Amino acid sequence: MPNIQKRIESILSDAVVAAFGPEHADADPLINPTKDPKFGDYQANLAMGLAKKLGQKPRDIATAIVEKIDADDLFSKIDIAGPGFINLMLTQETVNQSAETILADLDRLAVAEVDEKQTVVVDFSSPNVAKEMHVGHIRSTVIGDALARIFKFLGHDVIKQNHVGDWGTQFGMLIQYMDEMPEADREAHEAGEGDTLNTIYQKSKQRFDAEDDFAQRARERVVALQAGDEETLVVWQKLVNESETYFDAVYKRLGIDLSLDDIKGESFYNPRLGNVIKDLKTADLLKESQGADVVYPEGFKDRDGNPMPMIVRKSDGGFLYATTDLAAAQYRINDLNADRIVYVTDSRQSQHFSMVFQTLREAGWAPSNVRLDHVPFGTIMGKDRKPFKTRSGETIKLVDLIDEAESRAAGILADKNPDMDTDTAAEVAHTVGIGCLKYADLSNDRIKDYIFDWDRMLSFDGNTAAYLQNSYVRCMSIFRRGEVDPSSLSGAKILATEPAERLIVLKLLQLPNVLQSVADSLEPHRLTNYLYELASLYHSFYEKCPVLKSEGETKISRLALCLLTAQTISNGLALLGIDTPPQM
Repeated sequence: MPNIQKRIESILSDAVVAAFGPEHADADPLINPTKDPKFGDYQANLAMGLAKKLGQKPRDIATAIVEKIDADDLFSKIDIAGPGFINLMLTQETVNQSAETILADLDRLAVAEVDEKQTVVVDFSSPNVAKEMHVGHIRSTVIGDALARIFKFLGHDVIKQNHVGDWGTQFGMLIQYMDEMPEADREAHEAGEGDTLNTIYQKSKQRFDAEDDFAQRARERVVALQAGDEETLVVWQKLVNESETYFDAVYKRLGIDLSLDDIKGESFYNPRLGNVIKDLKTADLLKESQGADVVYPEGFKDRDGNPMPMIVRKSDGGFLYATTDLAAAQYRINDLNADRIVYVTDSRQSQHFSMVFQTLREAGWAPSNVRLDHVPFGTIMGKDRKPFKTRSGETIKLVDLIDEAESRAAGILADKNPDMDTDTAAEVAHTVGIGCLKYADLSNDRIKDYIFDWDRMLSFDGNTAAYLQNSYVRCMSIFRRGEVDPSSLSGAKILATEPAERLIVLKLLQLPNVLQSVADSLEPHRLTNYLYELASLYHSFYEKCPVLKSEGETKISRLALCLLTAQTISNGLALLGIDTPPQM
């Protein structure tokens, strides 16, 4: 059985055409699940939208549409409520068969791949070489990873791009500092026993700021790097390789599906920047302002109402982020054949990307059929409602955050299940700790700032990863306690006759539309909210509908609903990059 909501939309569209003619075939049926089951299972609000076009009362329009609905096998009841809401109730047979269809396709839960596949490039994470990843990197990393997973699950060809900061003036001071390090210190660093790369960066910055002679040598080293000096490039490549190894280790601990092959750093685009300037000139977009090359994208004004420039080459010949982003977009559109490019960065870069996107359109480099999306997100705040930092005011390292998440989860689990063996306890603590860290981020409306609260994110109650992971464990524990092999339920007959059973099935049927809405809106919290609502419905079902104490077909059906719920929670969390533990 196909996507129920899509099927209803098609039926309503046909009814509109039958009632008012083919010129209204594109009217959006506005189908949504009802918030109160007493009104039915779905509600269509299209009559209000058509009222103005047709010059008729919404209720009269709704009546005319209902008279043309041809789906006796799908609906048991159709009502018109209020000013013209069309309430639809599915037949019991439709509900049962829909659940059986999902059960027959547990891996995908009957979520079909999209009809029109696209090549979607997702740009996310983007740390800087020679600097440790900090708490500020987690949002781009986990949001981008979740979006990439969902796009892939829906059938799109996904290309992940990690736009690492591996080029620029800071490498002059870094390389020069390492060149001047005592041999013993350098050997200790290379052996992993001396200063970390992050510490070396800090010390090189201190020397750059305090010593004019060193600063001059560092600037000369930048020139050598840009000119392709072999010795300088060798040191630069060591810095890049060391950082990439570190990034990879952090991603693995976080369970982020981002590999070294996905890295396309700023250095990759450096040889293309000159052509960007030439292409902008050819497109008659390049202007001069105080010795710099700039672009004036249409629609952007400064505080005084003057056209706002986007600098692409400084007066000293240096390129900027905008130049690199334009080159990256050209590469992604022309070389990777992207149909859609998604950039996941903090909201402070919103204007920057708006100007880059407008320039790409005006230059003709991004045709209208290529979708460009900036996915902005807010700041992680401490309980004092200031950017989340250590008590001493330092930026929190991402690895320290991971360590603390695992440690806190281990403490909670030890209290709840002290008999768990050591190895299992460590594995579960990792799964729960990392899951809670990610979920706390993904479950918030990404554009908003959110308060980082360990107690809330690790709670087994409320909209948290721990609550969902525990719900999954509870679902699956039924099979262990009942000595039932879940695979034996393949082809089971579903009898969702009780209200709590029906609500479970209706929620399961919403998954395809929820995933598509995430892909359209780029808002992962829509999926977290859905999973939380499903888990809440399951707990209600578990209390009202005995599973192991029931008998015959009823018992088989309820076991199947437990399995469907568990699989949906597990699959849904996996799409967010979160694992489910075997026990808690």
